[in-house]
Amino acid sequence: MTSGSKRVGFVLKPDKTEAGVLLEDLVPWLLAQGHVPVVTAEDQLAPAGCEVVPEIEMGEAVDLAVALGGDGTMLRAARLVSDQGKPVIGVNLDQLGFLAGFAPNEAQDALARALAGKLPTTKRMRIAVTFTRPDAPPVVRYALNDAVLHQGAMARLVEMDAFVDGEFVASYRADGLIVSTPTGSTAYNMAAGGPIVLPGQDAMTLTPICAHALTNRPLVIGAQAVIRLQLGADVRGVLITVDAQWGHSFLPGDIVEMTAASKPLVMFAGKQSFFDVMRDKLHWGARSDKKAKGGS
Repeated sequence: MTSGSKRVGFVLKPDKTEAGVLLEDLVPWLLAQGHVPVVTAEDQLAPAGCEVVPEIEMGEAVDLAVALGGDGTMLRAARLVSDQGKPVIGVNLDQLGFLAGFAPNEAQDALARALAGKLPTTKRMRIAVTFTRPDAPPVVRYALNDAVLHQGAMARLVEMDAFVDGEFVASYRADGLIVSTPTGSTAYNMAAGGPIVLPGQDAMTLTPICAHALTNRPLVIGAQAVIRLQLGADVRGVLITVDAQWGHSFLPGDIVEMTAASKPLVMFAGKQSFFDVMRDKLHWGARSDKKAKGGS
């Protein structure tokens, strides 16, 4: 991305208090630089000088997006602009924030560097999730983190059959199944005991949630494979959710298929490496400065 007038879209954390304050600071600065700030009509927050567009049009309306919030806001931004290949810069306003790589006090400098083409980008794989119900057209959604087939309000086991490239894998009796990207491997997948996969790997994980059989272990599957899940018994009240942002009932006869999406999320890289983030956010065995830098 080079210098010149750019259209900068903002995606805001649902609790807009802190995001709104930061937006009020960034908008006049962008306008003074000759750029066009764009906000969604759904966020219902538009400082003077902002252009307002429906959420569904954000991807076509901007050159890059800025997520002011945490990982949930980054997931929403990815949903809005990834199909158009627009990059996202994340400003972390939450306690955790794996994906949002910049602090609020770094936002203006990071955005200036991004607009000038001086901030590196990285690509994060997404999963194309195709939900099919008999006698209805397929519904396609995209996951940056995960797709989860799980029990609804009732605490009971769900029997699910899993296939990879048409080959039967296993019948799982569990609270649910998680299909995760490498990015999502540190989210629900990790909490369920699934493996952590480094960003940039072409892989998906298939992880049972509280499996009834202790021999049902998580699997790592190639990104280009097709994972198919369906119910193995006539159980009601099951749900399919994608990135915790879209959900649908899942009935006997329904099928969901998942494989790598053709377009990844392009995001601006923060200053910390993946392992820096893991030590900082998850407090992974941080060592002394000398040892961490390779000393003896």
